[in-house]
Amino acid sequence: MFSAAPNAATLQGIAQLKGDQTALGQAFDALARQADGADPRLVEREFFELFIGVGRGELLPYASFYLTGFLNERPLADLRRDLIALGVARAEGRHEPEDHIALLFEVMADMADGTLPVSAEQQADFFRQHIAPWAAQFMDDLAVAPSARLYRPLAEIGRLVVDIESRAFALAA
Repeated sequence: MFSAAPNAATLQGIAQLKGDQTALGQAFDALARQADGADPRLVEREFFELFIGVGRGELLPYASFYLTGFLNERPLADLRRDLIALGVARAEGRHEPEDHIALLFEVMADMADGTLPVSAEQQADFFRQHIAPWAAQFMDDLAVAPSARLYRPLAEIGRLVVDIESRAFALAA
């Protein structure tokens, strides 16, 4: 949902999510409630207002921006170096800088499910360097963004995931 607005089928799938009594489960329930019956055109407009905009969106979901105040800065160069070392290449047709939150979460998911075979230490290092320093602040900003409706509970999920991962990697160390 950070790389593109969800279509009608995706919204229907999200509406079927069931959470439990944990904070994360409740956030998934809130997301499901928002997705249930959501108009895909309005969700596409929300995505546009949040992340694209006329001139620029309400938020810039890039590590470089959150860490330096500018796009395409040192954090992006560091990430590109680390992605090359991991054997990750830019996908054909992708034009966003690699420090976009969607790509960073995708790389972490590939590490977690074994698609990208790395050690637990490499996974922790990647998270600590490229996600932990800024992603929670991005999620906090998304939660209060004026156009956020469907994305507000997603921000809570993202914030909780970043917190859980931070604690898990700290315990593993």
